[in-house]
Amino acid sequence: MKNKIILILRLVAAIILLQTLFFKFTAAPESVFIFNTLGIEPWGRWLSGVSELIASILLLLPVTHILGALMGLGIMAGAIVSHILFLGLVVQQDGGLLFSLAMTVFISCSLILFFRQKELWQWLEKFKLLVKIK
Repeated sequence: MKNKIILILRLVAAIILLQTLFFKFTAAPESVFIFNTLGIEPWGRWLSGVSELIASILLLLPVTHILGALMGLGIMAGAIVSHILFLGLVVQQDGGLLFSLAMTVFISCSLILFFRQKELWQWLEKFKLLVKIK
């Protein structure tokens, strides 16, 4: 049952991340407005899109979904902070949709990491050993 819940969380997060790529890569007016407001248009929009693409691919692959959840969590933390500090919860009369999607991905990735915390700690321990060796 836990594996099915994790699969659903992975799919939810990946689908939302993939769906927003169209707007970032086609320079949709709302996306350009957001990154102009943050003062990082266009490179911030492109970097965000590429990062979200990588995170979504990692989330979809069973072997790398923990890394994808970590990336998704970090990316969405940035999006949430940007909304709270600079953009507002509602951007161009979207009714809070973008903020809600960011929260959904953030919560989904958090739950994935919670359910996979044993594997996460094992992975982090291995990474720590690799860093010490080099």
